[in-house]
This record gives sequence, C-alpha cells and structure tokens, in this order.
Amino acid sequence: MTEVKDVKGLKKEKHGFQTEVKQLLNLMIHSLYSNKEVAIRELVSNASDACDKLRYLSLSDASLMKEDSDLKITIDIDRDARLLIIKDNGVGMTRDEIVDHLGTIAKSGTKEFASKLTGDQAKDSLMIGQFGVGFYSSFMIADKVTVISRKAGLDADSAVRWESLGDGEYTVENVTKLSRGTEVILHLKADADEYLEFYKVRSIALKYSDHISLPILMKEPVTAEKDKDGKELPTPEPEYKAINKATAIWTRARTDIKEEEYKEFYQNLTYDFNPPMDIIHTKVEGNQQFTTLLYIPSRAPFDLWDRERKSGLKLYVKRVFIMDNANMLPGYLRFIKGVIDSDDLPLNVSREILQGNKLVDAIKAACVKKVLQSLGKMAESEPQKYADFYKAFGNVLKEGPAEDFANKDKIIELLRFSTTHTDQEAQTVSLKEYVSRMKSDQKFIYYVTAENFTAAKNSPLLELFRKKGIEVLLMSDRVDEWLMAYVPEFDGKAFQSVSKGDLALEETEEEKKAHEEKAKNFDSVFQQIKEVLKDKIEDVRLTHRLTDSPSCVVVDKDAMSIHLQRMIQMTGQAMPSNKPILELNPDHALVLRLKTEADDEIFSDLTTLLFEQAMLTEGGQLEDPASFVKRVNRFIK
Repeated sequence: MTEVKDVKGLKKEKHGFQTEVKQLLNLMIHSLYSNKEVAIRELVSNASDACDKLRYLSLSDASLMKEDSDLKITIDIDRDARLLIIKDNGVGMTRDEIVDHLGTIAKSGTKEFASKLTGDQAKDSLMIGQFGVGFYSSFMIADKVTVISRKAGLDADSAVRWESLGDGEYTVENVTKLSRGTEVILHLKADADEYLEFYKVRSIALKYSDHISLPILMKEPVTAEKDKDGKELPTPEPEYKAINKATAIWTRARTDIKEEEYKEFYQNLTYDFNPPMDIIHTKVEGNQQFTTLLYIPSRAPFDLWDRERKSGLKLYVKRVFIMDNANMLPGYLRFIKGVIDSDDLPLNVSREILQGNKLVDAIKAACVKKVLQSLGKMAESEPQKYADFYKAFGNVLKEGPAEDFANKDKIIELLRFSTTHTDQEAQTVSLKEYVSRMKSDQKFIYYVTAENFTAAKNSPLLELFRKKGIEVLLMSDRVDEWLMAYVPEFDGKAFQSVSKGDLALEETEEEKKAHEEKAKNFDSVFQQIKEVLKDKIEDVRLTHRLTDSPSCVVVDKDAMSIHLQRMIQMTGQAMPSNKPILELNPDHALVLRLKTEADDEIFSDLTTLLFEQAMLTEGGQLEDPASFVKRVNRFIK
C-alpha cells in the first residue's frame, strides 16, 4: 500500500451520500450478492480508463507523465490485514472530483439500473458497467473502502483520501501521496476470503481484463526452496510480473484469436451477457491504415430508441485511446459495438474534427460497407440468423434509406416485410422475393400501412387484392410511413399505397362496363351523401376494391395517408384539414339500401354509419362514439 501522510491544518470532512447512491448500495449488496467478482472487473476497468485519460492528456501536456511514463495497473493482496488493493498511475482525482464522482451519481442511472434488474444475479451483475455505477460494487466484498488519489500535475500535498463503510456516509481529507494516480483499498468482509488468494484474483482479472493494453502487475507467491541437503534456502522477495498479455486484441491477427477471446472482449466492452451475432475484424492498409473490430449484438440494447443515447464505438489512434462513444457510423447502425484504431488521424482529434474530416469519412464509409456486406452475407447464407437479427434491429435499419443515400440500394435489399403471401407478423419477405412473385401484368409493388399488424392484415382495402391473388406488403411499424417517402421504387417497380388514389388494376371490358353502369344509378345518392357528410369528406364514389365490406376511406394519390396524419397528430403537431374520400361497395346490401331509402333520417344515419365504420377500420377515432353506438343499436332493432 502506498505510504500517505495527513496534511496538517486540513480537517477531515464527513458527508452523506446522495439518496440515489444509498439506494444503489442497497441494490448492490442485496440484489447481486452471488456474483461478487464483478467488483474486481469494475475497479480494473476504472484504473484502465484513468491511464487512458492521462495518456490522452499528455499529448498536449507532456509534463503530466514526467515522473512515471510507464502506465500500469497493480493489484496487491495483504492477507494479514485482509486488504485487496487495486492501484493505477493514471490521471488521478482532485478533492472536488472525488466527492463528485464517488459521492453522487446521476439519478437516471440509478433508476434505470434498478428498473432493468431481472432477478438473475449473473445477468444483472453484467449491467453494472452500462450505468456507470461500477465503483459501488466494491461494497459487495468489502465492509470498508478507502480511496487515495492524487491528480496528475498537482503536488504531493494535493492528494485526497476518501473512505466509507457503505452505510450512507463517507469522509474526505487531504493527505500527502508521493506518486500520482488512484489507489482503491478494499477492507474485505469476513466471507470474502477467496479474494485474498492470488490465483483466484488473477483468474478474475484475466477473465475480464486480459485485453487491456496496459500491464496488470501482481506479485506471485514464492515458495521456499531447499538445497541438496534438504535445508530451506532464503525465500526470495516476490517480484511484480504482468499477468495479462497487455496487447489490444484488435491488433492481433484474426487467425491468432480464439472465438472465446472475441466474446470475452465483447462482454467487457458492452456488458452484454449474450454472445454477439457476428464479428467483423478488418485491417485496412494502403493510402491510410486503420483496424476495426466491430460486433453485431444479438439483442437490442435498452436505450436503442433513446435520442440521447451514446455510440457504442471507441476510437483509438495508434493504440492510444482517444474517445468513447465516437460517432463513426450513421444512426441506422447505432447498434454496432466495437473499436476503431487509426494510424493516420491526429492524436489531438476532437469530436469537432470528426465532422467533415476526409480520413474519418473514408473510415466511416469502409465500416458501413463492411457491416452491410456482413448483413447481406448473413441474410443469404443464414436466413434464420438474419431473421433473428431483423427482429431485433429491423426497425432501425429502415431508417437507412433516408439517412444514407449512397448505400440506399444495399439497405433496401436488406429490408424485410410481412405480406399477404404469408399473413404472418414476422417480417421475413424481401422485396426481391416479392418482385419474383409479381403477376406478369402487375405494374406496382402494393403496400398498406396501419396501426398494427392485425389491422393491416384485416384491412378492407385488401379485399380485391386477395380475390385476385395479388401480394401486398403489410406495414405496421411507425417508421414505415417515413421509409416509403424515401423509397419510390425497387427494381424498376414503383410502390403504390392501396389507400391512395384510384386502383390501377387491370380490368376486362365487361368489368369496366359493369362499373360504369352501376355508377350512373348512384348520382342522386352521391348528392344526398355529400349533404349529410359535407364537413367530413372530400368526395364520395363507388369502388371495386371492396368485395365484402360496404365502405372504406382513401385519400388522393399525392395526399398524406390517413395513418400518417394520425401519427403526426399524436406528436402534438397541428394538421391542416385533409378530408378523406368515401368509397362505397355498390354490391353490398347496406349501400344498395341507400338507393331505395325514402326516410331522410334513416338515410342520414345509415350514411353516417358507413362513414364511421370506414374510419374505424382505418384505425381512426370517432368524434362522438356514443352517437355511433346509438345508430348501431337502432339498425340492430
């Protein structure tokens, strides 16, 4: 343990933990007690981050590392004092920083962490790092934790000692510490004997941190040896030795890395207990050199739809850690995790420099290409695996055509949909498959949008398509309306919403004449309907798209769909008046009754009922549900 001295004249201060920290400590101790080894994982990870930060800061101020340029992490065990000590010679902390970092925590982090607990202690423990609460796991194995830290660049008397029993309070005092960095001293609990064993601690450190590009040093126990006469020789003093490879995994050749090593690195990088779905490890050499190790997760992260979520990529330059959460991929690939290591970017690269930098753009383009190629290969050779991927990330991928014009065609080929061919909610049909099944005289790729899959599948707008055996895409994801605005055609075939404009289905001459004859007999009926619904509809007309239902509502070809109008209104935005067109099935009994109904009140009720029924089947809401029920009841009688 590092020698420290109290600084005279500075009092020890006692503080109370923030309420959220108290709650967190209680969760750590009582909810995750069976997987205590994560405490070592988190402390080693924190030490590594501190060294990476110092290495980065030293690029602009070399004096920060003048006293000790060899960054390292050291783990010591003091069996007699029952201490486990993890220390680094990284950036260190000031008094204010130590209070801020160890005494408080973002409220959302604690709340989110608590809400995500599953009850499976092994899985829950892996979430600790996701929420920035790793340090507090120390109290799972220690009944007292002491932290001694000195900020790089400050003098020895600027060091600070933080100490807590994990009971709601902690103390802070200034001390003298001869070396920079941070030392975490765990006063182990009575039931934590295993963490006093060298081989146990070493195995845990290697399990979680073998990939760290810093040496992790430990003193291996030395056993007494005997001379040829059987007399014990003096036991040599144990020496510090590196227990890890201290080589970044992505710098090694893929052929030298075991699958298990890739998975362990992924788990340490993401805290995801599920194995990745795919691994993309590439090295690019030529005009510029960079290495990428990217992972496609097998499940969606909890914050996939959080607008403020951070990227899952770490950026390195010549093996020097530069920044976390580097936005090196477009938003529709935000689920990708991994590292990017460039040999050509400047070491002082900032988030501002990342915007519009030609080298960065080239790396981004190469990464996007590799990810899309990997997904394409998966879709072709492992369809079930791709189906699992699409179930988790398909909605995110649908954002791609609007965001990445250069790769729009490749992204569209990766999209999958539900269709009337399968009538299954699972989105498994590609546009290539759809086109291969199109009828010889079919001009359009037809689709319908709705609030949910059941509403889409049962839409009356599909009746004629089902009768003629024409496949229709069933779209019920919120992103679908937005997607179709950016995908006008595929393979030379234009997309056509079945809820917009007049249908362009081929008709025989007999069918055309029959439709025209029926329309003539409804002229007076249309006038009456327009009088009844004058404030609610744009027009009324007969349709041959219905075979069983009496009515439906559509909009003009270039108008905003009813479904999209409703989605926009749900966001609180004002919508201009956009009345629908009421279409009637001339062969339905209720519609035929309109031609012979002499009672104006009954005609009005029946007309209104047909309109309201059509709006409901489109997923709309009625202005006056009570009146609708009364009308239905009157006709039931």
